[in-house]
Amino acid sequence: MARIAGVNIPNHKHTEIALTAIFGIGRTRAQKICDAAGVSRSVKIKDLTDSDMERLREQVGKFVVEVIFVVK
Repeated sequence: MARIAGVNIPNHKHTEIALTAIFGIGRTRAQKICDAAGVSRSVKIKDLTDSDMERLREQVGKFVVEVIFVVK
């Protein structure tokens, strides 16, 4: 199973869908990440090369996800 940003990404899903498993990444952002990385949105994760995965990791790393905890 592929791992991006500390999250296991499902191998059997298309790239743009699989990236939504990461907190803070929805369908639109996943599409932008694929385009920026030069990876086809319709390729399944298991079929990506190591260099494709590295480019995806790099693009995902550019997004900062801010989590705010509220204690009551």
